[in-house]
Amino acid sequence: MALTGIEIYKHLPKTNCKECGFPTCLAFAMKLAAKAVELSLCPYVSEEAKQALEAASRPPIRLVTIGAGERKIEVGNEVVMFRHEKTFYHPPGFVVRVKDSEPADAVAKLVAEVAGYSVERVGMELKMDGFAIENESQDGANFVKCVELVSSKTDLPLILMSKEPSVLSQALEKVASAKPLLYAATKDNWEQMAELALKYQCPLAVCEPEGLGELAGLVENVTGKGVEDVILDPGARDFGPSLVNLTQLRRLAVRKSFRPLGYPIITFPGEAAANVEEEALLAGQQVAKYSGIIVLDHFSPGIAYPLLTLRLNIYTDPQKPIQMTPGIYEISTPKPESPLCVTTNFSLTYFSIAGELESSGFPSWLLVCDTEGLSVLTAWSAGKFDAERIAKTAKEFNVGEKVSHKSLILPGGVAILRGELEEELPEWKIMVGPREAVDVGGFLKQYWAA
Repeated sequence: MALTGIEIYKHLPKTNCKECGFPTCLAFAMKLAAKAVELSLCPYVSEEAKQALEAASRPPIRLVTIGAGERKIEVGNEVVMFRHEKTFYHPPGFVVRVKDSEPADAVAKLVAEVAGYSVERVGMELKMDGFAIENESQDGANFVKCVELVSSKTDLPLILMSKEPSVLSQALEKVASAKPLLYAATKDNWEQMAELALKYQCPLAVCEPEGLGELAGLVENVTGKGVEDVILDPGARDFGPSLVNLTQLRRLAVRKSFRPLGYPIITFPGEAAANVEEEALLAGQQVAKYSGIIVLDHFSPGIAYPLLTLRLNIYTDPQKPIQMTPGIYEISTPKPESPLCVTTNFSLTYFSIAGELESSGFPSWLLVCDTEGLSVLTAWSAGKFDAERIAKTAKEFNVGEKVSHKSLILPGGVAILRGELEEELPEWKIMVGPREAVDVGGFLKQYWAA
């Protein structure tokens, strides 16, 4: 039975050393009880306590790392079924499959395109995460050449895909230090695959399409050999079976604490899709329910951008919106006579108005108030975006020294604050801007005169 935070606390050293990353041992104990951290974070826990807390210290889904560099993929460590219950922690990795039967030039071109893809959204850089290299030719030499080619073009994490342990062994001699994921152990080759994973200290995917009971048995065989980092492939590919199997796996791990299936999941949406659009739709379903690694067979910016945006939205903490640091921001190299606008620190609000200001042709100053990540109207209704806070922020960041005028533009949605803000900043002229960011360019053309 799961232990409470207080029960766990009794086994901890109670030094409040903060080396675990939490302010007190009690705070750490509460995180352990929620299965949001691992006991290994505490450097002073005794061996006796480790044994007593073993069940409480491991999250229901093991954290598994693929790759060894800064761009390594970390998946798992999830503790809830639904995002609104708490949050999801480790977003799924988007991996693009290349095949060793394809011409080297085509492989090199695809790798360069995928590795070089980057798009900015709400101040965050969205990128693809890795490559899966498949031994479609069933020729070991071809596979090794393809692995060497891909690894020479990118430092992104790799998945090595072959049914033959001997072929994977040849490739691992070249890239073992990159800690690739080995795909996959089956009922026919699991012993050799487990030996490879142990020898090279790489994570191992376990594939069993016959049922979750059979998958659990195969996982127990592999972990019984000493392999700890496992990725599950239940074999379901189409929309319905994928949704059912992945949901059952998540429920068994999180709600039932069924350890043999408490691992991240890998999916292949392209294998069930009739076209690229279906692949993207199925990948989107698997972002939400509940894949850890999504292997795509097609890549284009038109597919990547919506999937990366969906992932960002789902894996944003619902209790902590993406925020900008409060302060005064320069939009398109403003001068002292340039307009001064004010907004909240909700990142989407900031980037909406900043983008419109940039395209308006009016270099501007943008004063960002700390509203705990809330948008303009939400922050105003919650009492976190009022005249007092705006005036305090203006004084804190010395906006009077940035601009040569005394005009400040309020968002139109909070025009009601104008009178109060004039009282807080009696020397300033308070202007009411448009309600929508898209209209700011027209507003400045019509009304701005420093």
